[in-house]
Amino acid sequence: MASIFGFRSRDPARDRQADISRLDRLAKLFEQIAAEIEAEKTGLESRYRKTATNAAFLVEAMENGSASERRSSEVSGLTQSILNCERRIAALSRQNVMMKEVRHSLDMVFDDAEASGSATAADFARPAGAGRART
Repeated sequence: MASIFGFRSRDPARDRQADISRLDRLAKLFEQIAAEIEAEKTGLESRYRKTATNAAFLVEAMENGSASERRSSEVSGLTQSILNCERRIAALSRQNVMMKEVRHSLDMVFDDAEASGSATAADFARPAGAGRART
């Protein structure tokens, strides 16, 4: 049976370093995921604008008689593509909001730990990735 006197706790400074390291890794991961979401959304918005422009020109050409009526199936395809883009852009926007909320929650955890009095401001430096969430 282990003696109660043999128990040693870890140094609080070591605990703080472990917490800072963990929070920093999480912050960097959230920032990476947010960047991936934003890149996908930006690319999709560009393709959306091109598709909408192509559809508008095709419809105008059909109305002016410059394009055959059999190209109406192409208009239907472009319309479906536009609707799909709109749905995906909306989903990415929701994901972006969620990432900002999660990132803010991480800041709140960090701020709560900092305010608990377990460390002074000088002892508890904010991790590199744990700045305020971007809005």
